[in-house]
Amino acid sequence: MALSIGIVGLPNVGKSTLFNALTKKGVPAENYPFCTIDPSVGVVAVPDHRIDALSDMSHTQKKVPAIVEFVDIAGLVKGASEGEGLGNQFLSHIREVDAIAEVVRMFDDEDVHHVHGDVDPRRDIEVIDLELVLADMQTVEKRFDRVSRDAKGGDKDLIAERDVLAKILPVLQQGKPARIVELTEEEKKVAKGLHLLTMKPILYVLNRKAGMINVDAEGGDRWQAFKDFIATQGAQYVIVDAGVERDLSDVHDEERADFRRELGVADDGLDALIKASYSLLGLISFLTTGEAETRAWTISRGATAPEAGAAIHTDFRDKFIRATVIRWDVLLQEGSMAKAREKGLVRTEGKEYVVQDGDVMEFMHS
Repeated sequence: MALSIGIVGLPNVGKSTLFNALTKKGVPAENYPFCTIDPSVGVVAVPDHRIDALSDMSHTQKKVPAIVEFVDIAGLVKGASEGEGLGNQFLSHIREVDAIAEVVRMFDDEDVHHVHGDVDPRRDIEVIDLELVLADMQTVEKRFDRVSRDAKGGDKDLIAERDVLAKILPVLQQGKPARIVELTEEEKKVAKGLHLLTMKPILYVLNRKAGMINVDAEGGDRWQAFKDFIATQGAQYVIVDAGVERDLSDVHDEERADFRRELGVADDGLDALIKASYSLLGLISFLTTGEAETRAWTISRGATAPEAGAAIHTDFRDKFIRATVIRWDVLLQEGSMAKAREKGLVRTEGKEYVVQDGDVMEFMHS
């Protein structure tokens, strides 16, 4: 399940620096030979200490993490929805990704020009988000006119689409994203087929710069305005220093913590970003472990055991009999699957079982 996050933002906010830092965390190509070699796509491992722990327990020869694809998308300018700058190219590329990581500049630096002359995170977000809303509004207005005419023939699918469009259009006309519209599960399926930009989940990536005045550290009006905006949107954000993360990627593991302390960057912002992106996509991992391989398998949150099994092979879905399940930490505490079985800690689950993040599983099929 290769799902992608599009990295977007205004010019000079640190998008390319962030992308370059992420790609240095790239997964070895031999683990994912199906991946297209594309300079604008980075295949990044999802940090997961569980794989390392289980691999040590099983004396595994090979470790395979879950992955997320990040796509570097051209910088956006005001008027993109009308074709300004690389607007049409920007919008077509973002339409193809599953979620959006919007990079927001948090630092003042006279040597790095800001397209609007000064740094204001809330304004910058509103510029980008409005362009996405305007592009969606054009799409929905055209589609609504056409579907409304055709639905007069009584086609149930067209009527359903018309009703969904009728819910979404007024929200877009108010300058708000389509993702805030309350839809039933059936309506969400219809809406998904519209491929709207503002239906995609979004994560704001606040890019700081060591040694500069950063809006969050300053704690003034700009930071308060941003926090108020995020609260009204119910959105998520992570804080990174893309420049530091890019530079640290070349530093040996043992020395990295010392460099972080010197630079005043305590946490690994990239790991936080990758984990948040994985969660944003509604993904979790179940695990398999043995001497040959320990692997994290990517599935959608809420997947049943047969649906999870399909990540390994379709026979585990189509010919599913049962699955054995144990929590990764319980298995680790026992030291082996054999010891866990002796104590009755390994459960047998059927078709209705909803897989949990961190389950270690084995599947049986006919």
